[in-house]
Amino acid sequence: MREFDVVVIGAGPAGYVAALRCAQLGLETAVVDEWISPEGKYVLGGTCLNVGCIPSKALLDSSEQFYRLQHHIGTHGISVSDIRLDLSAMISRKNEIVRSLTGGIESLFSKNRIMWLKGHGRLRPEMRIEVTGKGPDAANETVEAKNIVIATGSVPRSLPGILIDGEKIVDSTGALNFSEVPKRLGVIGAGVIGLELGSVWNRLGSEAVLLEATERFLFFADHEIAKAAHEEFSKQGLDIRLGARVLSADTSGEGVKVTYEDNGGTHELEFDKLVMSVGRKPHTDDLNADEVGLLINESGFIHTEGRTCRTNLPGVYAVGDVVGGPMLAHKGSVEGVMVAERIAGQDSRVSYDVIPQVVYTMPEISWVGRTEEELQADGVPYKIGRFQLKYNGRAMAMEETAGMVKVIAHKETDELLGVHILGFMSSEIIAEAVVAMEYKGSAEDLARTVHSHPSLTEAIQEAALSVDDRALHG
Repeated sequence: MREFDVVVIGAGPAGYVAALRCAQLGLETAVVDEWISPEGKYVLGGTCLNVGCIPSKALLDSSEQFYRLQHHIGTHGISVSDIRLDLSAMISRKNEIVRSLTGGIESLFSKNRIMWLKGHGRLRPEMRIEVTGKGPDAANETVEAKNIVIATGSVPRSLPGILIDGEKIVDSTGALNFSEVPKRLGVIGAGVIGLELGSVWNRLGSEAVLLEATERFLFFADHEIAKAAHEEFSKQGLDIRLGARVLSADTSGEGVKVTYEDNGGTHELEFDKLVMSVGRKPHTDDLNADEVGLLINESGFIHTEGRTCRTNLPGVYAVGDVVGGPMLAHKGSVEGVMVAERIAGQDSRVSYDVIPQVVYTMPEISWVGRTEEELQADGVPYKIGRFQLKYNGRAMAMEETAGMVKVIAHKETDELLGVHILGFMSSEIIAEAVVAMEYKGSAEDLARTVHSHPSLTEAIQEAALSVDDRALHG
């Protein structure tokens, strides 16, 4: 029986990064993963690289290019005609990006001498992992580990009574691979994934209706930013219906007949395609948790001790989507690094309070830290600075003036408590706030930092100045 210092179960962003860091630290490392591509080949990268973060961003970018050509390019003095969509080429581009990145991880495994065990991993007593796979490349063996890292990720949720058939009703994976643009698209859920997928197909020509059960749009984001975002998306043609609780979906006819209820009663809508996007749940089935005594709660999340990612079993850790908290690739990755370094004897930690979150819409929504509503609920004294992008010179030059920056600082100490952005490429701009908050920076620190002109990041500086009513251009 082969023995390793570390065996990681799962090769998504949490798992493969944990493995790479373990290898860097001189630990003999193996990774067990069962993901199989549409071509029937074992591939690395998990949900994020194969059917999540990367392919969705590829389609988001392609659809944005198409939308700008149709609606905004004329303001630049550029005339185009006969704009046509080649959806198969767009999907092929997305698939090629995925192949390139998953192949890149395989190369990194080879470079760092990480053993890839292809197949499904199950926990066995005495720190053993049983691997079972299919095909000539699959591993079918039991290995032993001094340390185990569980990084099996998450899977899409669905509503009871509604069957995802892969044809008329699809999950987020299916919504990345339509062979034609649906004329009428329904999306159950207007959270991060639902918004991004709805945006893609709306820009490409679908009449998109998003049915969201909660009464408040993006309830987990800052309310002021979410409200402004709702207005922008509605201008783009997204029909977002709040408080809409889906009761059933009938596929017996030509399309999908959806019945939902809201405060106004019961309604019916007909769609060509329906996307189920009601969140994700931890993928902890078939780990053999009961036999080995691994604690998993009623929601399927693995129990861990504080912020250490240690499970109740000595030498066994869990990282990423399976341990709760925001289901973000970068959160899983930093947990993977922390666990690898802890296994190697280092006192490594994760700054959970300053993990950025992003919705990759157009404009993007990004934030780090606490919302105004959270601070109000906890009775924390705060002050706010705001700056509208319509006053930013670079945004005007780029025709990307929609949105705003909101900086929240402690009223007494001026320490940054939260930064929230609705705006073009805010996923890149938010990093400045993350760094500042990592070092316990203040609004004054942001305000005094020299920013290049013209640049979109000047909006953060102006919002920080606005915290003390000193904005220069707003």
